[in-house]
Amino acid sequence: MANLWRLWKILFVFTRYRLDSLVPVEQLPLSLRILLWLAPWRLNPVPSRLNRGERLRLALEALGPIFIKFGQILSTRPDLVPEDIARELKRLQDDVPPFPSKQAIALIEEQLGKTVAELFAEFSVEPLASASIAQVHTARLFAEGDQPGKEVVVKVVRPGIENVIERDLQLLETMARLLVKYSDEGRRLKPLEVVEDYRHTIYGELNLQVEASNATQLRRNFNGSDLLYVPEVYWEYTRTKVMVSERIYGIPVADVEQLYAQNTNMKELAERGVEIFFTQVFRDSFFHADMHPGNIFVSRNNPQKPQYIAIDCGIVGSLTEEDQTYLAMNMLAFFNQDYHQVAQLHVDSGWVPASTKVHELASAIRAVLEPIFEKPLAEISFGQVLIQLFSTARRFNMEVQPQLVLLQKTLLNIEGLGRQLYPQLDLWATAKPFLERWMRERFGPKAAFKELKRQLPGWLEKAPQMPGLVHGALTRLNHLDDTQQSLQQEIIALREELAEQRAQRRQQSLGTLAIGSGLFVWWQAFALGVPELLGLSLSGVGVLLLVLR
Repeated sequence: MANLWRLWKILFVFTRYRLDSLVPVEQLPLSLRILLWLAPWRLNPVPSRLNRGERLRLALEALGPIFIKFGQILSTRPDLVPEDIARELKRLQDDVPPFPSKQAIALIEEQLGKTVAELFAEFSVEPLASASIAQVHTARLFAEGDQPGKEVVVKVVRPGIENVIERDLQLLETMARLLVKYSDEGRRLKPLEVVEDYRHTIYGELNLQVEASNATQLRRNFNGSDLLYVPEVYWEYTRTKVMVSERIYGIPVADVEQLYAQNTNMKELAERGVEIFFTQVFRDSFFHADMHPGNIFVSRNNPQKPQYIAIDCGIVGSLTEEDQTYLAMNMLAFFNQDYHQVAQLHVDSGWVPASTKVHELASAIRAVLEPIFEKPLAEISFGQVLIQLFSTARRFNMEVQPQLVLLQKTLLNIEGLGRQLYPQLDLWATAKPFLERWMRERFGPKAAFKELKRQLPGWLEKAPQMPGLVHGALTRLNHLDDTQQSLQQEIIALREELAEQRAQRRQQSLGTLAIGSGLFVWWQAFALGVPELLGLSLSGVGVLLLVLR
């Protein structure tokens, strides 16, 4: 009944905002077209004051937090949805009403096995913030010796959210299957893959121990850095549905007025954001993949060398060494507008099938990107170039690369944020030297020496075994040679035997034919009473019997 009620609510919202007008009816089977044409909701006019993107955004907001989150993720996929819809979906807010504090306190006590009064010296009943998955309360730990109690935030997952998520995911998946089945455009947009990405993302955010481990790793990667600060996680107070971490005081990165008020170096701030992104991707292969403005703050210390503060590490991305290398080489290639190299790298990396004709892919990439490069570099969106590049490659059956989708989304967020802070930001000028330096460090003499040092202990450990290993390998080689020779001899003998059998069968066939002919002549001679033919035929048969014996 709960599922039926939820489905009824979705249908009500669907018809209220006339989302059926977004469906490509001309691609549906005739029966469905007739059904849609006769549907009672067609009596409601399409809201003329709202465009299609606004109607979709308002519908998602009406359906609640799970659909809001889905719309937020969809807004980062302009390669899959039209630009006007993606732009409107970016306006979705994740500011939802908090759930009762009694439920939050009960869940904290259930997870940590103690009362809130035993766990914290102070605990704020009123939540500091509330989102679709969890809400946050402020607290203070008990003092340790002469040290005052540390200020912390307590993040609590919404009770029963898993059931809501699973129910809505099933409905989203059903709608995606219908879109794929009845729409060519739907197949191109890959809605099932989008829903699956969403499933993976949302369930990752539900386990706060995963988020805590991500935050700890990111904090370790930037330990002592003046670029990025990540709050400390208190693991003794962290479980799957509760996480306690250090409380930070910073300026929200979107609050430009406060940043200007403290005389922040905005150019430095924007460029440092780009440097943080590329450091996470290429140095650490571990990047915060949800860096929207709500998750980023700026430290109040040292405004001329501003430091970022990152929270909410529920979504992270990583790349393999191969992906790192191919991505860096791809970026450098289209920095230099070497489209053939870009195409070749797509084939070499396995992102497109090996059968792809490189010159055709290069030509398609050139046709899409060349007009973009006519603009000044400072006006070109690096993220949009990546979107155009991957969209073009998809026409050549490029498989969806989830790690690249996360990367693309994060890059778009970083670039948009950087240009909001400093409109003159030239991301290309910041990124290219970084990538060139990384390539030198990755493949230069220092990198080779470092790899040698890394492998040397293992080689030294195996050194005493090397003579035995070499002797065993040579013995196996000799045995292999003997086996190969034996096989060759057997093959030759088999071929000779087969040839002999074929010759014997040929002789037997000829002999049978000759004997049959001779007997036929003998029978004719006997019937006609010609003794000469009779003697000749008997002599011929006798000779053949002697020869073929």
